[in-house]
Amino acid sequence: MRQLRPYPQVVVTAKAARSLKGGHPWVFEGEVLRVEPAPSDGRAPANGDVVDVVEENGTYQGTGLLSQQSKIRVRVVSRNANDRFDASFWRRKIEWAWEHRKVAMGSLALPGCEPDTNCCRVIFSEADGFPGLIVDRYEDILVSQVGTVGMQLLRPTIYPLLLQVLQADGVAIRGIYERNDSPARAKEGLPLHKGFYDFAAPGAVAEGLDVPALPVPDSARVLARENGILFDLDIENSQKTGFFLDQKYNRRAVRNIAAGRRVLDCFCHVGPFGLNAAAGGAQFVRCVDVSQTAIDLARLNARANNLELAPDGSERMAFTCANVLDYLPHLRQDRQALRQEGGPFDLIVLDPPAFTKSRSTVRNAAHGYREINYEAMRLLPRGGYLATCSCSHFMTRDLLAKAIAEAAHQANVQLKQVEERQQAPDHPILWGVPQTHYLDFFIFQIV
Repeated sequence: MRQLRPYPQVVVTAKAARSLKGGHPWVFEGEVLRVEPAPSDGRAPANGDVVDVVEENGTYQGTGLLSQQSKIRVRVVSRNANDRFDASFWRRKIEWAWEHRKVAMGSLALPGCEPDTNCCRVIFSEADGFPGLIVDRYEDILVSQVGTVGMQLLRPTIYPLLLQVLQADGVAIRGIYERNDSPARAKEGLPLHKGFYDFAAPGAVAEGLDVPALPVPDSARVLARENGILFDLDIENSQKTGFFLDQKYNRRAVRNIAAGRRVLDCFCHVGPFGLNAAAGGAQFVRCVDVSQTAIDLARLNARANNLELAPDGSERMAFTCANVLDYLPHLRQDRQALRQEGGPFDLIVLDPPAFTKSRSTVRNAAHGYREINYEAMRLLPRGGYLATCSCSHFMTRDLLAKAIAEAAHQANVQLKQVEERQQAPDHPILWGVPQTHYLDFFIFQIV
């Protein structure tokens, strides 16, 4: 006699079953035919519960976490009917995730610099089997974002296990800062908040788990190194979790071609591309961002790394607060302004924010990418270099390439590809889940 399963069941359509068989972990609201109580004891599911996903004929398709208020109704975390969803299950997943980072990044550190795992993404949501959870490491601080009710309920289990797994590998963490302030949490019925997780609070640690006595850190500022460059990060107020770790090796690629060049770093944020270019021997770097706060931090980071001035005392890095969408056409049309900003430039970096966060706005986004690339190409001389990217999975690699090609045609230039890159491997791409592939990055020579 087949053993009765202890989890409520979500019965799904044939379409959902095909998607799950193809490797995608989501069941959408419209794909749910009905929800049935647990066969073993008749228990009805609560929001965030573990549930089995089955076809109408009873065929098991996986087990996941239920989100009753989300259009993504179930997020599958296992396709093994023998799994038990206890602390050991989640520990294994954390160990696999951390091992992936060590294998993918452990041998890539620059000579004389910190290990590349000192600052990296430790958990990348669905790609690591933790749907809706992101955890970034900045030296001895972890920063988390929780976007699903299932992960919200599992924090007392997952957070202590994270500390245990890292500690067993010699990594001491002194706190976990939660950046749970994304409006997307409202889709799950979750409140917004940010602050350090208090492991001493009642219910903060699941029964049977232990963590070191961690006092709550008194500051949300972190000094972190990436590619040998020191960054003063404000993990409370900066974008995302405080830094864009996914561009680590793309910044290094720009660094490799920057020597002797005059560089324009657009959408610079706190300056990582520009700082890498300066560290790579750039003659001059102009960093531009619409946020004065970001510009101020970029300038501080330049000073902290002794990169603001060249060895002869001349200015090597300068900073402008401006909207890049207006700034680039202005430089193209006003040669005097171009010279005042440090041009002509022979290397331009375009690292814009996502121009689209939905499929419905892709056409407008393509226009935006085409325009900024056109303006950059018009500013560059023949033989100059353009580093350009998109960080939206809706703007696929092929759509981005099409927009760049159209910009080149409009600018009457030809592109010679130097490199094509993606997000860093601590943001793994899970085949069958296109949402995990979101960053595409190109370097071209203008010919």
